[in-house]
Amino acid sequence: MIDKQPEINKSGNTDILPSVAYKLGARDAFGMPALVLFASMMGFGSLARESGINVWHAVVTTLGIWGLPGQIIMVEMLAVGAPIFAIALGVSAANARFLPMTLAITPYLKGWKTAWWRRMLFAQFITLTPWAMALQRFPAMAQAERIPYYTGFSIVCLTGAMIGTWLGHSLAGVLPRPLTLSLIFLSPAFFAMVFAGVRQRAGVMALACGALIGPTLHGWSVSWGIPVTGLLAGSFAFALDDLIRRYQNRGRP
Repeated sequence: MIDKQPEINKSGNTDILPSVAYKLGARDAFGMPALVLFASMMGFGSLARESGINVWHAVVTTLGIWGLPGQIIMVEMLAVGAPIFAIALGVSAANARFLPMTLAITPYLKGWKTAWWRRMLFAQFITLTPWAMALQRFPAMAQAERIPYYTGFSIVCLTGAMIGTWLGHSLAGVLPRPLTLSLIFLSPAFFAMVFAGVRQRAGVMALACGALIGPTLHGWSVSWGIPVTGLLAGSFAFALDDLIRRYQNRGRP
C-alpha cells in the first residue's frame, strides 16, 4: 500500500486507492453540493405535494429521473391530467441534455471495463452538479480513481436530494410557499458557479454568452428559449474558441 495523502493534485495524478477516491468523492459532496441539491429538492417536494403526488412517489421520482427539469415537467403534466405517453415524452425531452453531458465525460473513462449493467447504473448518476464536478476534477485524477470518486460524490448528492424531497413534501403548507418553491432555482445557480470554475475557455464563454442572451430568448419563447439559448451560446463559444486556437497556433510548425 502506497503511503500518500489522499489529495487531488491539480498538477498531476494522485495514485490513491479506489476506496480512498470513493471516500474523497463522498467528502467533497458533503457541504455545498449536497446542501444545494437538498434545498432544491425541498422545493420540488413542496411542488409535488401541491400537485397531489404522495411523498413516496415524489421520492422515487427523484431517484428514477434525477433531473429537476424533467421532474417538474412530470409533476405539472400529471396535475393537468396529461396522458402517460405525453408525460414520458416531455420528461425525455427535458433530460435529453444528459446525452451530450455523458459524451463530454466519456473520454475520461477510457479503459473502464465492466459489466453493461454497471455502466447503466453509472449513467443514472449523470446530472448537473456531479457532472460539472467531474469535468473539474477528472483531468487531475488517475484513470482508476475517477469512477470511485464520481460514485461516492453522486451517492451523497442523490441521498441528500431524496431526503430533501421527503422533507419538502412534509413541510409543504408549513413554510411560506414562495420560499419553498424558490429553492428550486438554487441548483442551476450552483451549477453555473461550479461550471465557471472548470476554467475551460469554451465553457466559460458559453456560460457568459448564455447569461447574456438567455433572458431575451426566454421572453421570446418560454418553451424554446432555453434550448435555443444553449444551442446558440454553445455553438458561438465553440466557434470562437476554435478561432482563437487557430490564431494562437498560426505560424507554429
